Amino acid sequence: MRDLARGLARAADSIVILGGVLDDTAGRAWRDLVGALARDTPDAERAALSYARLFTLLAAETELAGAALVGDAWQTHLVGRLLDDGNPFSRKAERAPWQAFGPAIVAQVRADLAALAVCYRDGGAPLFHAAARIAGRPPVAWDGFRPLDGAAAGAARLRMMRRLHAASEWPPLAAELAAYFAAEGVGLFGRYRAFRWVRDGGGRLEGVAAPDPVRLGDLVDYELEREAVLDNTRQFVAGAPANNVLLYGDRGTGKSSTIKALANEFAGARLRLIEVAKDHLADYPRILALLRGRRERFILFVDDLSFDEHETQYKALKAVLEGGLEARPDNVVLYATSNRRRLVVERFGDRRSASPDDEVNPQEAAEEKLSLADRFGIHAPFLMPDQERYLRVVEGLAARYALGVSRDDLRRRAVTWAQWHNGRSCRAARQFIDALRGEALVRASGAASKGRRPSADSAASSRSRRR
Repeated sequence: MRDLARGLARAADSIVILGGVLDDTAGRAWRDLVGALARDTPDAERAALSYARLFTLLAAETELAGAALVGDAWQTHLVGRLLDDGNPFSRKAERAPWQAFGPAIVAQVRADLAALAVCYRDGGAPLFHAAARIAGRPPVAWDGFRPLDGAAAGAARLRMMRRLHAASEWPPLAAELAAYFAAEGVGLFGRYRAFRWVRDGGGRLEGVAAPDPVRLGDLVDYELEREAVLDNTRQFVAGAPANNVLLYGDRGTGKSSTIKALANEFAGARLRLIEVAKDHLADYPRILALLRGRRERFILFVDDLSFDEHETQYKALKAVLEGGLEARPDNVVLYATSNRRRLVVERFGDRRSASPDDEVNPQEAAEEKLSLADRFGIHAPFLMPDQERYLRVVEGLAARYALGVSRDDLRRRAVTWAQWHNGRSCRAARQFIDALRGEALVRASGAASKGRRPSADSAASSRSRRR
């Protein structure tokens, strides 16, 4: 046991370029366990604590996160970390062919891969079974975890994990790893397609594991309004100059859904979506610094962007869009949605001076506020539909889900829904269709016989009678 642990400790200590693979919470717990068992007299108490911590971490990762299991729980974790770790090797592989690597880094990466292969082969079940005996734990089958969804990993990622698992030696796979990073990316940007900016300490990007799957084909009508936005996005992912975009108009007309759908449509073209809250506008320079020089194309997405009179964050946004000393990276654009075309509240008092405390040049104050919207090159209006357009959206969604409701009945009930819920909008149309789909599922399951849920328009009718 001691010889096994000491061999693992030597292997882990020898890693240079790929050292970040073991530098996470689970990796540090694993190294603590190895250290406890490598002593002349194994530290049973420390081994027991490290074993328990590592077991809990790996159980949560494999059972709850939905990652495909390759080998045992530790092996699955280690190869996943290898594919996610951002280091000089993986970052260069994203941007340059294998022939561009210097012989020094190639030699070190191959040596690191040999050491990681030792940690992979001997650092899983053999180590944990010995640790369990010393710590007085019952034996556990470390390959006996079952993920929630074994298909959650991407196909290319799963193939590479299995390739590493099957290989008797890892150093010859250095070129294959480089090719994988070139095709799939590395770290968060390789694993996720959507992100949110989190104000955590200095701020960080957080991957969104299950982004909204909406596609352009799911959006009914408003094709003309989306055309300019779609064309601009095509230019952007092709590497051509592109504009910042403002989608403005009435609530529930599909502005945010359009941006999320574009991100899904062009995900294969290395487009990434980053949601940034309006309150975090001051962090934009930090965000841009993280994205500059990367091969991916990024849409910074600000939803429901508008500013009251007393808010001054719009001045920071103006500098980001255009006018700051630092140029905006050519792989970043900003798409924003707003209910206001001008974004900043404009008052009649901005246009004339009526008291000694007012601006001497009120027109200049108004121009400062209006200049923010001018820095978006494309303005796409999404206006509240009239009744006929609203009904077209309803009919399109009903056809997509094959609800089997007659056209006259569908239109009558849709009008009632709009009157008693959120008015006429694309959002109201989808909510109405969701209600009809729910009714159909309840009827199909036989639950209606135990107490029928109110239909999409009966609830509105009952409220009408009560009033």
